[in-house]
Amino acid sequence: MSSDASLAPVGSVPFASSACRSGEPHVTTPVAYDAILLAGFGGPEGQDDVIPFLRNVTRGRGIPDERLEEVAHHYRHFGGVSPINDHNRALRAALIDELASRGIALPVYWGNRNWAPYLEDAVTEAAAAGHTSLIAIATSAYSSFSSCRQYREDFARVLTTTDLGETVTIDKVRPFFDHPGFVAPFSEGVRAAVEGFLDDGVGADRIRVLFSTHSVPMDDARRSGPRDREWGEGGAYEAQHLAVADVIMRDVVAVRADAASVQWNLVYQSRSGPPSQPWLEPDVCDVIETLPEAGCEAVVIVPLGFVSDHMEVLWDLDTEAIDAAREAGLAAVRTPTPGVDPRYVSGLIDLVVERLEGTPVADRPHRTDLGPWFDICRPGCCENIRAGFKPAAAGLVP
Repeated sequence: MSSDASLAPVGSVPFASSACRSGEPHVTTPVAYDAILLAGFGGPEGQDDVIPFLRNVTRGRGIPDERLEEVAHHYRHFGGVSPINDHNRALRAALIDELASRGIALPVYWGNRNWAPYLEDAVTEAAAAGHTSLIAIATSAYSSFSSCRQYREDFARVLTTTDLGETVTIDKVRPFFDHPGFVAPFSEGVRAAVEGFLDDGVGADRIRVLFSTHSVPMDDARRSGPRDREWGEGGAYEAQHLAVADVIMRDVVAVRADAASVQWNLVYQSRSGPPSQPWLEPDVCDVIETLPEAGCEAVVIVPLGFVSDHMEVLWDLDTEAIDAAREAGLAAVRTPTPGVDPRYVSGLIDLVVERLEGTPVADRPHRTDLGPWFDICRPGCCENIRAGFKPAAAGLVP
């Protein structure tokens, strides 16, 4: 295999294990992985880290430090420390414990895209220890450029720049947006919040559930997911969130029939970029402002697009959205993210075991009709229209 994935022929899967190179959507041949790569976003761990971290996040866009400082106040507010690295340390420890409890002898290496420990460090460390067949878990559940393909591009970049592309392979577990282990903590949190309001005498028709996820540019949203299906304006990214939110609300009603008239919406947060560029809408705070005139008295805010309580949950939801609810005179609850919930941790290892054992598609758990999602991303999946297709692991070219 060439270490330059850009030379890979169309129809191939660069940097892949032999079982994955054919490009079949689901890999049902067992693969003898020798390590797990936990791939995170990364975050600053002190005030001096904030601007260098933001430079990494926005690399290639030419954004001056003065503008970065305008958005740095979220991190400055919390002492320059994002909780995301501690969350990933805890997740790695939980994954190691779960593997040990099952008798699975796989080490877990952790690397980030935008801050130390970097993916380069993790992959180099794994290779030095003789672990060259890696199965990656990205800390993002959905299909889009930023939540899936960008991780795959980083895998390819790391293997190329470290000259490990001839010896190390990186596959990736399927996007897990509808895996039971990911969905269950959300269902439990929404049910508890709705039940709390109902038990306090708030009518079901006066409760609104807002499922919030990270907004992305409309051009990226349209191109999320495979090209062989019409997904609508929001692409597979929006379709996946809508499908999971629907499942969660049905879970709630299955336990509390009197919640059947609770309405819900998919909303977005954390947009960036120039005002002239269309992003997915509506914004969570904008929707909250309209709820009183719709007769609502209470709002449940669900961080459906996030796996842990990192900065965009703590600031955009716990600070800005909760403040918006307070100003609107609404009772508000923000439900938990999966974090290190045992069901979520177990589910992530289940995804690894699928690939270790070559689990047939029919035996793979999924909560929506969209799943189980692909092991190997399809051609043209999740293009970044501004940058075009860069070499990417764990998917068919381009």
